Amino acid sequence: MAKKKKQSTDPNYKVIAENRRARYDYAIEDDLECGIILSGSEVKSLREKSANIAESYAAVEDGELWLVNSYIAPYERAMFSHLERRKRKLLVSRKELTNLWNATQRKGMTLVPLVMYFNHRGLVKLKIGIAKGKKNHDKRATEAKRDWGRQKQRLLRHGD
Repeated sequence: MAKKKKQSTDPNYKVIAENRRARYDYAIEDDLECGIILSGSEVKSLREKSANIAESYAAVEDGELWLVNSYIAPYERAMFSHLERRKRKLLVSRKELTNLWNATQRKGMTLVPLVMYFNHRGLVKLKIGIAKGKKNHDKRATEAKRDWGRQKQRLLRHGD
């Protein structure tokens, strides 16, 4: 019998923004959790779930990892507001950074943000996927495979 995954009952863990389109457009080979440097008004805005990472990407520039083109809505009650689409620095170890640089520069991979969330300690984390872009025929094959899986489940359930 398969083990059931333990449901996260932690009140601090919650998803802020998710990039669902990334799994359709890219073949995700590996993923990595990293921290993100934010200002105070950005964190308060994220607590209200006002962020979008759908059009963003991560890039290694000058020995640092950056999140580019992510949107965090301005916080209205903040004394000093932030820029909505500024580059935000991501926190990873040196070893992970060299692996990401090798994947993007040598292997032609793309760094795609998948999920932004608050972890169990209440810190903002970003899960980045190391991905390769899919062609149209790859997308059709994935869709056909998913449809066949649904049809197979329907047949097993109803016995028709």
